[in-house]
Amino acid sequence: MAAKNTTFSLLFGLILLGVSHLNQINALSSNYYDQTCPQAESTITSVVKKAMLNDRRVPAALLRMHFHDCFIRGCDGSVLLNSTANNKAEKDGPPNISLHAFYVIDHAKKAVEALCPKTVSCADILALAARDAVTLSGGPTWDVPKGRKDGRVSKATETRQLPGPTFNISQLQQSFAQRGLSIDDLVALSGGHTLGFSHCSSFQNRIHNFAAKQSVDPTLQSSFAASLKSVCPAQNTPKNAGANLDSTPTTFDNRYYKLLLQGKSIFSSDQSLVTMANSRTLVSKFASSKQEFEKAFVKSMIKMSSINGGQEVRLDCRVVN
Repeated sequence: MAAKNTTFSLLFGLILLGVSHLNQINALSSNYYDQTCPQAESTITSVVKKAMLNDRRVPAALLRMHFHDCFIRGCDGSVLLNSTANNKAEKDGPPNISLHAFYVIDHAKKAVEALCPKTVSCADILALAARDAVTLSGGPTWDVPKGRKDGRVSKATETRQLPGPTFNISQLQQSFAQRGLSIDDLVALSGGHTLGFSHCSSFQNRIHNFAAKQSVDPTLQSSFAASLKSVCPAQNTPKNAGANLDSTPTTFDNRYYKLLLQGKSIFSSDQSLVTMANSRTLVSKFASSKQEFEKAFVKSMIKMSSINGGQEVRLDCRVVN
């Protein structure tokens, strides 16, 4: 949720929610387009479904894109904007270089514009596409609150604030708390790593020169660590080498949590979820019940995707009006 470096690097810009953001959250509604564009959701779903048939990496890419959008300036579609001669945009910041499948949002926007011109925001299209990515991969569905506006600001420099794959539990908690998200949200949303793939560069710290003393992170299960080292050698690593984030990378399930408890997580940030008692309890709960995971994931996705901050409905998702 292969979706290159599907890192929750999931995901984040240290900007406190302002009063204006809270007002916009209150304005979101699950029936926002019922009168103005009733076919919007089904149209977006059709585009996502078609893209998935051509590329199994699409769901992970869309889910990751939505996370990275919401954690910088709110869910305002700023991650979709192209760089200009005078500004390097979010999508060209180091953590976002590996984002892909932007064309899916472009196709969905074009289809929706044909039905309802100047009505549906790119931010809403991305939120709906991320939901569809989960549902069409075997996960739950939910009513996405709608009415987001698209932002006009996108800065590559702000992507340095996205939590990286080497974050510990304290750093992750701080990132989420800055956005009004709890430890429960952190553990539930990390389950998005049930989809996708990561390149070696995002987890090499766990298999080579760990802590500058040990060659392998001792929290990694030994045979799993050996398998990672075989595909990601210390030198001359193949350009696109990497590993799936769990053993069923195109299916939205709770396998991610089962593997965490076995010491078979990919990122340090993932493994950190079992280093604290309350987060480990949630990991165990979700590992034992897919239903409990899905319920928590939906609740946290709605909460996260309601962080808003845009000003307009873009006509083209890649440029401001």
